[in-house]
Amino acid sequence: MRKTAFFLVLALVLSGTVSAADNVPDAPSREARNKAVAGRVFEEIFNQGKFQVADEIYSRDFKNHGLHRTADLQEDQAAVHDEKRAFPNLNMSVDMMVAEGDLVTVVWTFRGTHTGPGYGIPPTGAKIELRGITVWRIVDGKIRDEWTAFNELQIVSQIVARLKWLLIGSLIATVVLVWAIWKGMRRSRRR
Repeated sequence: MRKTAFFLVLALVLSGTVSAADNVPDAPSREARNKAVAGRVFEEIFNQGKFQVADEIYSRDFKNHGLHRTADLQEDQAAVHDEKRAFPNLNMSVDMMVAEGDLVTVVWTFRGTHTGPGYGIPPTGAKIELRGITVWRIVDGKIRDEWTAFNELQIVSQIVARLKWLLIGSLIATVVLVWAIWKGMRRSRRR
């Protein structure tokens, strides 16, 4: 009887220990940590304008591998500043995020109104929306490499669509003005 009671108590203690150990949460995976870093780029840097966060999450030897040239961290962050200046209400939303190993891929949507100077043109008030994709290589919690693709022509076409009636109106006004000047000059020559 004592042996049975001892084994029963031992079994209860061990089962309680095992179940308590089962309740201890595992540390986040490397992929989960990397996805958290990627999420900070969109939420803190782009959406909130906390540019200093780049110092925390980008590697000093960061490279943005563009189609025709590679940019370093300084050039990359200057472009981010320009985008935020041109689109003060810029909002970058994450549509999909997938991580595998040290790579994080994000499909994102850019939304903003062109109310600030930027892209070599004055503010137009054009509402811009475009989708892109970014792949980051994140090593030891720091973004080391980036590959981004989006349709830059889509931005231009949305700005031009906003301006087309202004441009058409200006063209018509110019034609009418030239016509009136020409008509006036013809009349003065006849006299």
